Amino acid sequence: MRICIAGAGAIGCTLAARLATSGQPVSMLARGRTLEQLLTQGVTLSDLDGEHSAAVTASNSAAELGPQDLILVCTKAPALADVLAQIQPMLHADTVVIPVVNGVPWWYFQGLTKDQSRFAGEAVKTIDPDGSLSELVPAKHLIGAVVFITATRTAPATVSSGNPHLMIMGEINHQMTERLEAIRQLIEKAGIEARATDNIRDQIWTKIVANITSNPLSVITGATLEQLYSDEHLSGLVRRILDETLLAAASHGARVRFDPQTIMDMGTGMGAVKTSMLQDYEAGAPLELANIGHAVVEMAERTGIDMPTTRHVLALAEFLSNQQASRA
Repeated sequence: MRICIAGAGAIGCTLAARLATSGQPVSMLARGRTLEQLLTQGVTLSDLDGEHSAAVTASNSAAELGPQDLILVCTKAPALADVLAQIQPMLHADTVVIPVVNGVPWWYFQGLTKDQSRFAGEAVKTIDPDGSLSELVPAKHLIGAVVFITATRTAPATVSSGNPHLMIMGEINHQMTERLEAIRQLIEKAGIEARATDNIRDQIWTKIVANITSNPLSVITGATLEQLYSDEHLSGLVRRILDETLLAAASHGARVRFDPQTIMDMGTGMGAVKTSMLQDYEAGAPLELANIGHAVVEMAERTGIDMPTTRHVLALAEFLSNQQASRA
């Protein structure tokens, strides 16, 4: 299988290192210093199983890498439109595209019937207002995924991760297919726990809960995951955001299988880890507030659910991001 990782950040490099060290040839779409490092030294990952270093094929040109059978799009949400446009030369009739992107996916209402959702076929306006993302990657190419990987990029193409890796995948029409199982086995062979599901949207909401309760508030407070979910000054606020999000998920028929206190305990158990959004903020990078936050509020509003605490925290995080951008 011809595999390309589009995006060489922390998650992209983690997946690339694992796949490459399992013997799978991997291509990476990258640029700048990261591309130079990939070409000269390959990709390096330090995780619970030790050190993993591997050579990969790398380029800043999708046309140079050529058609691919599987493309894992590992980019931050603000860069998604550019990356989806960039990968066009790599698509063929049977290419599978798996977006590994936080928050509500642009394709959320695609692949559904009106019996499954009264919003079937509609766009998530916060993310894809003009439908351009859906045009770039038609639904037939897509498999949804939720990745539970906490990783930090310590240098170009060099990543550290101190928690177990888990990847859950599912067809966007909730069917169990041969291509889904083949990709699951490929990921599992790479030493990543891989699961296939017949309802990827339940898993998406589980990850949304983790992201929206931690990421925006971490920008405001500078707190780690452990602090957010356990410190008496913060945990009450986190719990209110959690309750609002669980209600929004339920209004769309999604089932988050963990009870609220278990979610709080799991967050505490992640330890002194900075969220990806806090890392982006400290690096002066754009924040994924649209996918992780505002799109969730849009989903709630569609079903008449209010999220006042969540909206206020998002507004504060956006204010800080805008202030930082104005000083740049």
